Amino acid sequence: MAIHGGDIYGTDIQKTVEEGKEILDFSANINPLGMPESVRQAVMTSLSAAEHYPDPECRKLKQALARRHGIKRESLICGNGGAELIYRLVYALRPKKALLTAPTFAEYEEALRQTDTECIFYEMQPDLQIREDILDEMDSSLDVMFVCNPNNPTGILTPRSLLDQILKKAEVCGILLVLDECFLDFTDQESQSLIPQAVKSQHLFILKSFTKMYAIPGIRLGYGISGNKELIEKMEKSGPCWNVSVLASEAGIAALQEVEYCEQARRLICREREKLKEGLKIFGFQVWNGQADYLFFQTPGITDLYERLLPYGILIRRCSNYRGLDKTHYRIAVKSPEANEKLLEVLRKVLTESYS
Repeated sequence: MAIHGGDIYGTDIQKTVEEGKEILDFSANINPLGMPESVRQAVMTSLSAAEHYPDPECRKLKQALARRHGIKRESLICGNGGAELIYRLVYALRPKKALLTAPTFAEYEEALRQTDTECIFYEMQPDLQIREDILDEMDSSLDVMFVCNPNNPTGILTPRSLLDQILKKAEVCGILLVLDECFLDFTDQESQSLIPQAVKSQHLFILKSFTKMYAIPGIRLGYGISGNKELIEKMEKSGPCWNVSVLASEAGIAALQEVEYCEQARRLICREREKLKEGLKIFGFQVWNGQADYLFFQTPGITDLYERLLPYGILIRRCSNYRGLDKTHYRIAVKSPEANEKLLEVLRKVLTESYS
C-alpha cells in the first residue's frame, strides 16, 4: 500500500493528541477554507435518501458535471475518489507496458503493479520538471502513460505547449495518456485544461477530484473525462456497482455551484503560498516553485524534520517513498494564515534547538 498524507490515525499521532496537543495536519493538501456550508447541508439533507441504493449510473451528478464542463454525459465516469478511478482504468486496460514520471503520485505504479504491467520511468532530475525529451521515451510499445499536472509532490505545472506535443505523440503511437488534473483547480491555469481535447480524443483520459478543492476527503468523490466511450464502458464494469454513495453524489452536485468559494480559495492559497515559500527559504531550505495548494522543499542535512515537528502537533508529509527522493524531501499544504505562521514559528524553534 502506498504511503499518503492525511493519516491522522497512527499511534504516534494519537499519542500527541492524547497529550492534549492540537494536530495541525500539513500532510494533506485540503482547501484551508474547509467544507462549504452548502455541501455540508446537502450531505445532511440527503441522509434520508441513503435508505435507498445509490444510482449506479450517477445520472444527476453526471448531468451537473456535463453542464459545468460543457460536455456530454457519456464522456464522464464517476468514482469513489480519483484513486479508485486509477485502479478501474488499469483493471479495464490491463496494459502490458506503461510510462511513468518520477517522482509522482504513487497510486499509478501501485495500480499497474496489480496487473503485472511493466513500468518504465522518466526521471525528472535534477529540476523535477517534464522536458521535451520525454517524447523520446514514447513509442508504440507503450499502452499507457501517466502525467500529473500540476505534479504531486512538487506542484510544478507542465507547459500547455508540451502537453499538446505529448498528446499528439500519444495519438500517433496509440498510447493512452492519463492526465491527472486533480490539483489544477488551485492554480490560475484552469483555462489550460485538456478537457476540450479529451472529449474528442480516443487517447486521452482526464482525472479530476472533488476531494481537495471542496475539502471532502472523507466523502470520496472523483470523476474522469474521455471521448473513448469503449474505455468508459470497460471502466464502469471493472469494479463493484454503487461505488458513489448517495451522500457523495449530492455533495458533488452542491459543490459544483460554489464558484465564488473556489475563487476565494485560489486567492488565499496564492497569497499564503508565497509567504510560506519565503519563510521556508529563510531557514536555508530549497523550495520548488509549486503552483498548487502545497509546497515541496528539501532540507539539506536534516533527515528528521517530521520527527522534530510531531511533538508540537505539526504533521508534514515525508517524501522519501517517492522515486528519486530521500529523507531530506518534504511536502506541506498551504493552510490558513494562522496555521502557516504556527508552522514557521515551530520550525524556528526546532531548528534553533538543533544548533544550541
